[in-house]
Amino acid sequence: MKIFFVLNDTHTIIDVDPDRRVVDILREDLQLTGTKEGCGSGECGACSILVDGESRLSCLMLAAQLEGKRVITVEGLSVGENMHPVQEAFVEHGAVQCGFCTPGMVMATVDLLNRNAEPTRSEIREAISGNLCRCTGYQKIVDAVEVAAKAMKNEELRMMGKDR
Repeated sequence: MKIFFVLNDTHTIIDVDPDRRVVDILREDLQLTGTKEGCGSGECGACSILVDGESRLSCLMLAAQLEGKRVITVEGLSVGENMHPVQEAFVEHGAVQCGFCTPGMVMATVDLLNRNAEPTRSEIREAISGNLCRCTGYQKIVDAVEVAAKAMKNEELRMMGKDR
């Protein structure tokens, strides 16, 4: 089955079985290995991607569900050598250790900040609650999300010409 969708701002056509998992297509066929498979059952969040702007678990999605969608993986967040503010905050604030959960945490955070530019610490914890991390610890991750929210807000103000 031919499936048409936009992947990281590139129009994409793939010819795959419609019941093939999206995580496998991304990693094996498209070599986008930033998306990780942890549990394969939707419990850990390592495979999170954005589909039409919302965080989705790619291990639970089938290829046919991509038809006509806009998909962003962790690779699609950066622009050239410039990391997304969420990626920068995770690195700068030690919210990364082994890195396995990081792509999913980053995608869940981008989803949150797109919906809520100024989340409380409680809202941050709730938003990342479907993403498991075994080595960094959630305190540093929550701190990084707060910093990313401020950075994104400042960037938005700069883009509007209202530098503070």
